[in-house]
Amino acid sequence: MENNICPLCQKNQSRTFFQDDHREYFRCRNCSLVFVPARFHLSPEEEKYRYDLHENSPDDPNYRRFLGRLFQPLSQRLSPGDAGLDFGSGPGPTLSVMFQENGFPMRIYDHFYANDPAVFQQQYDFITATEVLEHLHHPDKELKRLWDCLKPGGYFGIMTKLVLDKAAFSKWHYKNDPTHVSFFSRDTFNWIAKQWQVTVEFIGSDVTIFQK
Repeated sequence: MENNICPLCQKNQSRTFFQDDHREYFRCRNCSLVFVPARFHLSPEEEKYRYDLHENSPDDPNYRRFLGRLFQPLSQRLSPGDAGLDFGSGPGPTLSVMFQENGFPMRIYDHFYANDPAVFQQQYDFITATEVLEHLHHPDKELKRLWDCLKPGGYFGIMTKLVLDKAAFSKWHYKNDPTHVSFFSRDTFNWIAKQWQVTVEFIGSDVTIFQK
């Protein structure tokens, strides 16, 4: 019998949510996370190969516009000089550049491209994770590590597309990326907010902001 323990809440309350020709997707009945079982995960080498194909760059105005969906609302909540961490900065860090250009000192971390564990030895006024959470194999550990690095009153800004329902999921291009293994919904983020004992704000269709 396959282990279907949820990688977010660690409860054994998950059932098959959807299945296609490539993978099976479970949904946790406790925290509502939709996740791909580990047997379908790519190897680190396969995963990095796909990330290496990305051509995101701070010189791309379209990419800046895309990231602006998180940058704009989050920067409006910050104070001058607030320092941040961009988690999952990717092969072409851009969001960190946008914040630095506007007077916010930044550090970056990426498992494949900027693997510097020292960034987790300090605390930040804000943390960003854009198009990252869907890649996490162990969202419980990663989210706790990030939350512990956030100062009281600080902001955690997330961009990830949200699960709506099974019908929408069945046609959703987002699930087809083999590096996407964890899919969040408003219910999941509300569950996280309850665990952290904070409120959560949803902005547009894919931006979520927690305040500690």
